[in-house]
Amino acid sequence: MHDRVYLDHAALWPLRPEARQAWLDVHDLGVADPARRHTEGRTARDLLDRATATVAGLLGADGGRVTWTSGGTEAVHLAVLGSARAAERRGERRRHLVVSAVEHSSVLRACERLRDEHGHELTVVTVDGAGLVDADEMAAAIRDDTLAVHLQHANHEVGAIQPTHEVARVCRERGALLHVDACQTIGQLGLTLEQLGADLLSASAAKFGGPPGTGLLVAGPRGRVAALFEGDERQHHRRAGLEDVAGIAAAAVALTVAEANLQTERSARELVRRHLRTGLPAAVDDLALHGPLADAHPGIVAVSALYVDGEALVSELDAAGFAVHSGSSCASTSGEPSHVLVAMGALTHGHVRVSVGPGTTLADADAFVAAYAEVVARLRRTIGR
Repeated sequence: MHDRVYLDHAALWPLRPEARQAWLDVHDLGVADPARRHTEGRTARDLLDRATATVAGLLGADGGRVTWTSGGTEAVHLAVLGSARAAERRGERRRHLVVSAVEHSSVLRACERLRDEHGHELTVVTVDGAGLVDADEMAAAIRDDTLAVHLQHANHEVGAIQPTHEVARVCRERGALLHVDACQTIGQLGLTLEQLGADLLSASAAKFGGPPGTGLLVAGPRGRVAALFEGDERQHHRRAGLEDVAGIAAAAVALTVAEANLQTERSARELVRRHLRTGLPAAVDDLALHGPLADAHPGIVAVSALYVDGEALVSELDAAGFAVHSGSSCASTSGEPSHVLVAMGALTHGHVRVSVGPGTTLADADAFVAAYAEVVARLRRTIGR
């Protein structure tokens, strides 16, 4: 029996040792409220400010424009709902939103909330068979009353990388904000706020080796958000609630380590990704690979197999020692197929997302392909295929 192979890095990256040590170091100093003026509070404030400055520097932002959240989901909601709330307070009449059809569900649900509860208009731009938006089509959707465009950088299910910088140019011409959901790429592709063209950028520490439960929203010069909850004046009135100083310090260390190892980690993952994309269709018939081959996220491989139950596939692979994720209808708690694959017109049945880390080896990939082929063949035999 081989050791277990973790292939779900797109959901949560294992905590980097350096980040774990940073988290412990903060707790060893003693946890205190950074808003307090006593010695312990001033120590916490210094740790918080230094971590924020580190992250801001790595992302090409001003430290005062970084807002720490409880994770990527809250960062997304602050970007979507908070920008609308800030615009309303300024008396702006912009109430139109643009999204792609393959955004993360947190983005789509937040936009739908503005539409359903606050009367905003919502335009959903389609994608092609690889999961990519057409920059011209998205530009055509941006109107003079568009408040914001919400566009992920890399798709969380199929790895398609979107043309955010091209869309940003049109947003600036029309006076609209561009929020880039960069949860899958910050700390993995080495991009800054300017390079992405973002006015608002959401990220999650759990995706680059930081602690789960820590996220951030970074604002450029044009980005404005208002807090979703009231109660105090923390983080320049952008988010109420006590900051998790230990988690933030650990996130800053994780991002520093990730950026220092960027090219090495990206190259290692890309090698395994291409190896899987070659090996899987060679080993299994009636199989569809999703997403683009080139110019894609280096760690994500999405595949669907005909005549296979997605939930059973994930369970059998887990029993064989491989941790993967399924976005198929069978594995969805809502009972609906993956909205990303539906938008692409792709095969939704028997869908598995394999997301590799820098420690994933070619031997791991070969072992997974062999196990995947055996499990698919066995499951197909049970239904006579």
